[in-house]
Amino acid sequence: MDKLLLEELYYFMVLGRTFEYAAKEHYMQGDISGFLHLDLGQEALSVASMKAFEKGDVFTTYREHVLAIARGIEPKKIMAELFGKETGVSKGRGGSMHLFDPSCFFYGGDAIVGGQLPNAVGCAYARQYQGQEHGVMVIFGDGASNGGAFFESLNIAAAQKLPLVFLCENNRYAIGTRIDRVCVFEKQIHKAQAYMPTIEVDGMDAIAVYKAVQKAQQHVSEGHGPIFVEAMTCRFEGHSMSDSNMYRSTQEMAICKAQDPITKLKVKIDSDVAKDLEDKAQKVIDEAIIFAQNSPEPDIADLKKFTFTEEMNHVIS
Repeated sequence: MDKLLLEELYYFMVLGRTFEYAAKEHYMQGDISGFLHLDLGQEALSVASMKAFEKGDVFTTYREHVLAIARGIEPKKIMAELFGKETGVSKGRGGSMHLFDPSCFFYGGDAIVGGQLPNAVGCAYARQYQGQEHGVMVIFGDGASNGGAFFESLNIAAAQKLPLVFLCENNRYAIGTRIDRVCVFEKQIHKAQAYMPTIEVDGMDAIAVYKAVQKAQQHVSEGHGPIFVEAMTCRFEGHSMSDSNMYRSTQEMAICKAQDPITKLKVKIDSDVAKDLEDKAQKVIDEAIIFAQNSPEPDIADLKKFTFTEEMNHVIS
């Protein structure tokens, strides 16, 4: 793989992890309210998938901070959103679970488990109708694959031959419930094989994820219909900041953290370059915190703003 691409992947993975640790710290200090789902440990999947799916629309789960950063949304705008500030990417109205930036074709976190799946199917149908070739990617967790919307989405996408990449982030836990307690398959790829081609990949290996998603986008862009990618991964902490993670043993967590994707990738990069990238990431996040702290709160007069859509010229009533 190209040296510059490896360095880019490493930088954004470190940037994402630094962001998440900062978010955790400020959540504990009371600067961030509501729900906070950290992506620690899953940076390879989040960064490499975004960098490989360079063009096209992206719908994601609510664990989306690192995905949004890798997609090109400025960390300071994301941090400001977590702080509930007007300068946030969603104007302080979405918080951690609802990062949204159409300029990056990022229609981010959906708080309903699996809620993004039907939305992505609709978008893929529209893109197919418009004749656009880049397609759509929807990212969801293994827990979402037990919902009815998951199977409906697979069926419609396959029947209509939609340009849609289904990317399953399988960390084996739906909140605190281990997948084998609620599903006959640990690997959710078995649920999709009757509908479309599938790819299985090590989600802790950034290079492998990049190649798998790149292959998947080529598949949809060439008009072959949908494809399902399953990345087996592992989160380092609980489901959210309100989850103590006590249901996972010390041994299980040790095995999980031994697969650290950042450590795996770092050995492929010059040590001096890696240090420079780490310092750069820290500086960016330090500046993001200052930006969020100094940004204004939303004006109470705008409380109802964005609640209803404004009239649009291209919509016929």
